[in-house]
Amino acid sequence: MENIFETEHLLVRIFDPADAKALYKNHLEDEVKQWIPNESYADLEEAQGAIEFFSDCVKQAHLPYVLAVELKETQELIGDTGINEVEGQEGEVEIGYTICKKHSGKGYATELVKAMTDFAFSNFDVAVIYGRVMHGNDASVRVLEKNNYVYETEEFGAEDDPYNKGMLIYKKERA
Repeated sequence: MENIFETEHLLVRIFDPADAKALYKNHLEDEVKQWIPNESYADLEEAQGAIEFFSDCVKQAHLPYVLAVELKETQELIGDTGINEVEGQEGEVEIGYTICKKHSGKGYATELVKAMTDFAFSNFDVAVIYGRVMHGNDASVRVLEKNNYVYETEEFGAEDDPYNKGMLIYKKERA
């Protein structure tokens, strides 16, 4: 498995086909389904297809650029992260990240977002990174704020907001 970057506790790497079961399981967790409902996989086969797609994109260095997140200590797949284009906005991307419940609350998401933000600014022609958080996901808001993302606005009616509660939009510009 090819490592892309690492942090103190995490290896961030290209997905491997062997990750499909863990990816599927992680995205079945209630918190993932609650806060990013469009990111659950219907079955193991769909997770395998996603891994093939993500790996192909990473190998070709184009968006969406989605990576596996492994805990160094146990070599367990504990989440994923990535960036994707903001439709119609050149030089702007959106960051995404998940950490499974078993490992949440340990600072890994904050560590991951810092590293992924730095990686995106260093390796892609990106001027602005947005973090979109469903209203009520206070843990994710704290992760963005700890990484100096600044609240920009609220968005309603987004297709990835099935509860129509609104999305909080945070922004970080290249220094």
